[in-house]
This record gives sequence, structure tokens and C-alpha cells, in this order.
Amino acid sequence: MHEWSLASIALLCSIQLAGCITPTEPAELFQLTAESLQNRAMQTRLFETSHEKELLSASAAVLQDLGFQVEESVLDVGFLRATKERSAREYGQDIGRFFLFVLSLGKFIMPVDLHQKIAATLVARPIDPHGSSQEIRIMFYRVVWKGDGQADRQYLPPGEQKMEMIRDPVLYQQFFAKLSKATFLEAFTL
Repeated sequence: MHEWSLASIALLCSIQLAGCITPTEPAELFQLTAESLQNRAMQTRLFETSHEKELLSASAAVLQDLGFQVEESVLDVGFLRATKERSAREYGQDIGRFFLFVLSLGKFIMPVDLHQKIAATLVARPIDPHGSSQEIRIMFYRVVWKGDGQADRQYLPPGEQKMEMIRDPVLYQQFFAKLSKATFLEAFTL
């Protein structure tokens, strides 16, 4: 009897809590912007070949040449994921931290970026029903971990993370140029 009453109370509380939440769906959530179309064009190339698995194998080799380690590969669906870890310190962060510390009279220590994990996700798919053309789309993004800091007497612990898409066209051009060389195929923009 006691278990039944606890279960009914838990069910009643969850129903009441669910009733308090109003689901909202912003209209612009699924809208594409001009920037998203430019990013897709930067990330995608077309290769005139019917050999999807060889193209994926060459893509994995190019990523390894760029310092990535392939962590996941599903050749049947044309998927690769690779990562590399690097320092996230950028020129001027420590100088800015020092000047902010001096200007705040020692009351504020700005956290700096310490470590980053750069990831690449690649998807290959056939464009036409005969499979004679393959579309390769690669997306680079990174997760950055910040170091510790201090605001007056409040300590800011390390470990805060931020994730961001890498939108540097040179990186994408470099990848596709090396992939074209590796496969002896020309990459066409869409």
C-alpha cells in the first residue's frame, strides 16, 4: 500500500510539473540564413566518381595528414569523424589578462582559453541514382576549455566550455585541395 501511494504522489507531481511548462517553438529556428547557405557552399564539394569508399578512405588519409585522428568511421553510410587536441592559447590573451588585472587593481583575473578539441565530421553521399557523382560535406568545429579566473573575491573555476563552428575558408579549401590531389579528381563547388 505504501509503494502505491508513493507512486501515485510521484505521478501527480510529474503531471503538475509538466503542466507548468509551455512548449515554445520559435519560428526562426528552422529558417536558413544567407550565412548558412554560404557555410554549406564552403563545406561541400562534388566529385565525379562512383567509388564512394575510396573517396572516404582518401578523406580519412587527408584528415590524418592534417593531424586528426579518425575516431569513428561508418563506410556503409558514408560517415567519418576525426578529432585533434591543441592548445587554445592565442596571442595577446595573457597580455590582456595582465592589463585587466592591473587596471582592476587586482580585483579581476580574466579566464583564458587553455585547451581545445577540434573535430571534423564528414558525410559522403551519392548525388545521382547511378552513383557516378559523390557529394562530400565536411564541418569543422571546436570545443574550448577555459582556465581559472577571479572576480573580486569570487573564484571562477576552470573547465568552462564553449563550442563553436570553425568558419575559416582557408581550412576548408586546404582540405578539399589535398583531397583532390589524393584522389586525382577535381572538386567542383555546388
